[in-house]
Amino acid sequence: MKAYRVHAGGKFGEGRFDTMSPEELDKGNVVVRIAYASVNYKDALTARGKAKIALKFPLVAGIDLAGTVESSEDPRFRKGDEVIVHSFGLGGEHDGGYAEFGRFPAEWVIPLPKGLSLFEASALGVAGHTAALAIDLMQLNGLTPAKGKVLVNGATGGVASIAIDQLAKLGFHVVALTGKAGEADYLRSLGAAEVLDRKAMEFGTRPLESPQWAGAVDSVGGEQLAWLARSMQRDGVIAAFGNAGGADFKGSVLPYILRGVRLLGVNVNNPVERMKFLWNRLATDLRPRYLDRIARRIRFEELETAFDELLAARVRGRQVVDFSLG
Repeated sequence: MKAYRVHAGGKFGEGRFDTMSPEELDKGNVVVRIAYASVNYKDALTARGKAKIALKFPLVAGIDLAGTVESSEDPRFRKGDEVIVHSFGLGGEHDGGYAEFGRFPAEWVIPLPKGLSLFEASALGVAGHTAALAIDLMQLNGLTPAKGKVLVNGATGGVASIAIDQLAKLGFHVVALTGKAGEADYLRSLGAAEVLDRKAMEFGTRPLESPQWAGAVDSVGGEQLAWLARSMQRDGVIAAFGNAGGADFKGSVLPYILRGVRLLGVNVNNPVERMKFLWNRLATDLRPRYLDRIARRIRFEELETAFDELLAARVRGRQVVDFSLG
């Protein structure tokens, strides 16, 4: 069967198109025929050996997948069941989604929620799950549409695009901040009420800037995350999940102690019951309205081009490998 595997070599491994036999499937008790697997920034880093993510060689890359059960030694699953698999070290410690089949522990396998197709589940993938978790955490911390505007940073990215759609659907006034001013129409089509050009912004340096945002979804980190903290309203909440602009940020404690700003870390590696809860929201109130605008299908053979486009920041939304495409 065809696969995309990372082999030992270079600094952190070298990815290439490959073949593997059923005997090489990783440990587990549920075999899944993989229909779709999304392309994520983390996958590009793994495949191109840009970061120490692959912890075994060879490794099938791909941090999420959707497909049908081929066989199961666990009574919870039967042949033909539609399922989702992500997290638990998938695409890092355990073979991931870029192969025609995969074998996984039953405890990792999530039944496809009613209301989603396999393609939609993969188009959402880890990105949609991250967006759902970010919004759920902000709501648990008191964010409502009545509180004010919500800024989405790095707005054309996969997680951010989905979050814009979800937040607008929930009734929030969404402000998209992007370095790609040419994508303003795309962002408005997802529900953004305002689009700000990052290159034209004055971020300021004061410990406290004028309060603007009730909530913020941040994939950038670095100096922009520090600016967000300084610009939040009283009791504002920031959901942070990325570091595209740098892993370090400096700032003052004043936003936290004078305005009660809350910085929420978003980590999708949660107990499976929490994951199932979020997937049920993704199939209901957090189901994006415009996933067809956000995600596009690609052939398996286009993976390496997809990786390079992601690393060069030339991608908007989501790319999904469709194994049925010739």
